[in-house]
Amino acid sequence: MKVIFISGSMRIKNLHKIVNERIDNIIKLNFDVIVGDASGVDSSIQSLLNQKEYKNVTVYCSGKEVRNNIGNWPVEKVVTGSKSNMRLFYTAKDIEMAKKCDYGYMVWDSKSTGTLSNVLELLKQGKNSLVFINKLKGSKKICNISDFEELITVMSESAFEKVDKKIQLRKKVADLKQPEMF
Repeated sequence: MKVIFISGSMRIKNLHKIVNERIDNIIKLNFDVIVGDASGVDSSIQSLLNQKEYKNVTVYCSGKEVRNNIGNWPVEKVVTGSKSNMRLFYTAKDIEMAKKCDYGYMVWDSKSTGTLSNVLELLKQGKNSLVFINKLKGSKKICNISDFEELITVMSESAFEKVDKKIQLRKKVADLKQPEMF
């Protein structure tokens, strides 16, 4: 059975009908869904899956306390040595979800650092993702670094600079472009 990692921007509270249709398709195909416990896309996806009474869901959280588990689904608690107010604390669960999934579905506001990090993590692991770009009301399949570079062209310059400062986006892209040395 396929496992889909669904993630997205915390700023997005309302899912576009295209996202709802994609979720309907995931349900129809009976895929396992793994989703985080954040507000925004995570909790909106949880609400939608709960409304549809979908059972094949696991919620991931960092640390001991789950922030949102609307459908009372099983929870995977990811242990991390990072402090709970640090980006690395929440990134730990995202990295674990990227390891466990077959494919990613991201809902992105064209600014969110976390969503871009998830797409990059999936690429690093040789996994594809489909990114719904909220401001364009369309999706982009990300299968390689060229696809990713196209994706980030929708960002404003200031959004790009903020993300680069937070996660060294330029360096990560350059690293993924380099062939591995053995």
